Amino acid sequence: MNFKNDFAQILLRGKMDITGVRESVQNILDDVRENGIEAVLSYVSAFDSWQPKSLDDLLITQEECKKAYENLSLTTKQALHKAYERISAFHQKQKEKSWFDIESNGTVLGQKVSPIQSAGLYIPGGKAAYPSSLLMNAIPAIVAGVEEIVVCSPTPYNQPNQLLLSTLHLFPTFRVYKIGGASAIGLMAYGDSKAGIKNVDVITGPGNIYVATAKKLVFGDVNIDMIAGPSEIGIIAQSGANARYIAWDLLSQAEHDELASAILITDDLALIESVRQEIQDILPTLKRREITESSMKNRSVFIHTRDIQESIDLMNEIAPEHLELLVDEPFSLLPYIKNAGAIFLGEQTSEPIGDYLAGPNHTLPTGGSARFFSPLGVEHFMKKTSIISFSKQAMRELGTSCAHLAEIEGLQSHQQAVLARVDSLK
Repeated sequence: MNFKNDFAQILLRGKMDITGVRESVQNILDDVRENGIEAVLSYVSAFDSWQPKSLDDLLITQEECKKAYENLSLTTKQALHKAYERISAFHQKQKEKSWFDIESNGTVLGQKVSPIQSAGLYIPGGKAAYPSSLLMNAIPAIVAGVEEIVVCSPTPYNQPNQLLLSTLHLFPTFRVYKIGGASAIGLMAYGDSKAGIKNVDVITGPGNIYVATAKKLVFGDVNIDMIAGPSEIGIIAQSGANARYIAWDLLSQAEHDELASAILITDDLALIESVRQEIQDILPTLKRREITESSMKNRSVFIHTRDIQESIDLMNEIAPEHLELLVDEPFSLLPYIKNAGAIFLGEQTSEPIGDYLAGPNHTLPTGGSARFFSPLGVEHFMKKTSIISFSKQAMRELGTSCAHLAEIEGLQSHQQAVLARVDSLK
């Protein structure tokens, strides 16, 4: 085995080859931009196995959502509300405020922070429906103060997921469409003025390769959160860590998707063998065994290192979406962790806690993009505007220097626009 080559393949795990789908996705986007809802209706018929006839057929009503919510057990209702409360409380702390600074010469500089006007949330609905994804995408937008929020989620056979419907009941002002794939991204990005559908300002939420490619292609026409790939977990563990905890946490990500990645790095070879045995014992009991087994067989990696520092160095290169620190003093390692979407410290902090109700967002950078992307948050639904006001005194003090900078760049009108004011103040 060549560790250097094998490790390089781990670093390429998130590389998404969109060559095979780019042209078809672009064609769908162009069709939706040109023909609006009529194009969307045809794509829903083609891909989701039902035939909507009009825009009204694509809408999910609040009555449907209310009925689904009322059918929930008390335990499920309480869990949903607990998650809502904790996610909201966390994201409230992210909200930035506008600020102004007045200098001694009367100059006023500042930053105006304001919400975007409209957001589109894509909620997957293929192999599984994820109400938690709705909570994680919707709540930051609400906290930010976004006025118009649209949700798109694929609904195969025109059979909405009842748990997703019941969660939508918590957001009664949302406009919800039974649309998935690239056509959903196109409709949110471009709208349909004839049908009264406005385009949104930002699109967030995960999806398959067609959704990810569509988001990439509409970026610039609208903003997006990130290009998210398959889920992944990295675990740094020391000798003495609970092998069964580790096994379950690795499997918790592997069950998402055949392409999910589960990575364990430890300086204890015996721990690796114990985790392997636990996984073999657990796999036959899983409802999603086929998916989980495929992921573990083809996308899981166990790495034995010389010491904890080498474990950290390798994990920083991997930059995992989720990182668990199952060591004696996890907070002591925190200063050395450079790249991770979310960090889970201590053996009681199982990654699924973050998926549902810890509070921080579970929409995280994948495939190594934690090197430069941040988790979805309130800031994705806000924009910043610079504020500048010069007094006469400030123009006297700084105008000549500004004019000189314009002159050396060869921009005469810039220079004269400033000098006109400086000269009038002499």
